[in-house]
Amino acid sequence: MDLRFQAGGPEAWSADAVVLFLAEGEKLEQAASDLVDSIAWLTIAPGTRDFRGKKGEVSVIYGPPAHPLSRALLVGLGNLSELTKGEILDRVREASGLAAVRCRDLGLETFGIPVSSLFRLHEDGERVVEETVCAAMLGLWRNNRFKSSSTRESEPVDPRWMGILAHEDAVDDKVRTAARRGESCAEAVILARNLANTPANHLTPEDLASEAAKVARRHGMSCEVFGRKEIIELGMGAFAAVAAGSVNEPRLVILEHVPSGHEEEAPLVVVGKGITFDSGGICIKPAAGMWEMKGDMGGAAAVLGLFEALGQLDVQRRVIGLMACAENMPDAHSVRPGDVVTTLAGKMVEIVNTDAEGRLVLCDALAYAQKRWTPSMLVDVATLTGACVVALGDDVAGLFCQDATLAQRIKDLGEIVGEPYWPLPLWDRYFENLKSETADFANSGARAGGACSAGVFLKQFVKPEIPWAHLDVAGPAFVTRKIVNCPAGATGFAVRTLVELALA
Repeated sequence: MDLRFQAGGPEAWSADAVVLFLAEGEKLEQAASDLVDSIAWLTIAPGTRDFRGKKGEVSVIYGPPAHPLSRALLVGLGNLSELTKGEILDRVREASGLAAVRCRDLGLETFGIPVSSLFRLHEDGERVVEETVCAAMLGLWRNNRFKSSSTRESEPVDPRWMGILAHEDAVDDKVRTAARRGESCAEAVILARNLANTPANHLTPEDLASEAAKVARRHGMSCEVFGRKEIIELGMGAFAAVAAGSVNEPRLVILEHVPSGHEEEAPLVVVGKGITFDSGGICIKPAAGMWEMKGDMGGAAAVLGLFEALGQLDVQRRVIGLMACAENMPDAHSVRPGDVVTTLAGKMVEIVNTDAEGRLVLCDALAYAQKRWTPSMLVDVATLTGACVVALGDDVAGLFCQDATLAQRIKDLGEIVGEPYWPLPLWDRYFENLKSETADFANSGARAGGACSAGVFLKQFVKPEIPWAHLDVAGPAFVTRKIVNCPAGATGFAVRTLVELALA
């Protein structure tokens, strides 16, 4: 769906439908007084009498067919009076996605949303525009790449364009920028969704590296790719151990976005777990739900989504992304429980559970990032532990960070873009769970506190002076039921938080 802009007020606008968001009990005259003044039929249309503005309510109001704006979609936001600013944006995202899908279901080719009706909802009007555009595009997205052409052809066709409608003679540049930013963020999230939904027989570590190279070429970024030989030669024993049982070669992908004049800048470094399929290795997972492990590269997908957005938005900041890509498979060459590996940091790790593989690829990638660069900030993103899902549920990511300023920033940015995080502790007491009689420490411990002990494991590989955050997105990165603006499957969670962090 394209994004368009129309100025000049209702008399100059033209779309198959105009979309208006109304709070519970709010009158049309309050929500869009300037529109009502110009489109008299809105106030007398019978359907408006039955609309209450309840959360999720959608009504289609019809006017004269010959009018340039002959339909209005009224979408309810519910009661906004006691909501936080972040919660109001959540309602806007839900309403925008609902409106876009209803337009598609009605067979409409175009729809538009007046800027003035959005600005009244939040003190940051540009942010509301951005979220509205992004949510509409994400709401329309469908996971149908692997459906036959006949199945896809039977699905309703998306609208051709969405319009941002201004009353002024020209659309304000800030509004245009916000809308385009929302469009770019949606495309970045969709890239991450498409990758994490791709079956493992269609997306190997090599394939994921190829996708990263495409993004780099598209935006003039640098992309380095290391294979199994280089990973071993570098001394990444933990990373190599995870990949030992797979016929598909591992890849360490390094992306760098360096705008002119920022070459000497201390970079933001983001590391993503890229396990393209996780069988659990020798400690094999139960069959039920194992198919979801095609999405165990959601962290790497989020990193690649970030770089797509960096390129589209021309972000003026040096950002480096590492994607640690491998398959965790059982085989005669697989790492065994009880094996000891030497990490790039020189620490000896006993692998007591081969299904605790994400932290093994991440620890070497984190160590490499600090050997090669001095990050201004280091963030890793991973679908790391089921324990985090048990603790926080499917909708919230775990935030592990001892830098109070960075932790609050990530939490605040996540609230703005609808990606909630909750802080969990990185206390050294959890290291007791990782004690080993054989090596410096083990890669896994007791089930209790599993998400925290995983975070503390990674902590051993990060220099204390570097601001570092670990995002465990195991719950919200892949869902088995439809949620707002996303069908079941990969969500692209964390892409937008990383974009905001790069822009901040």
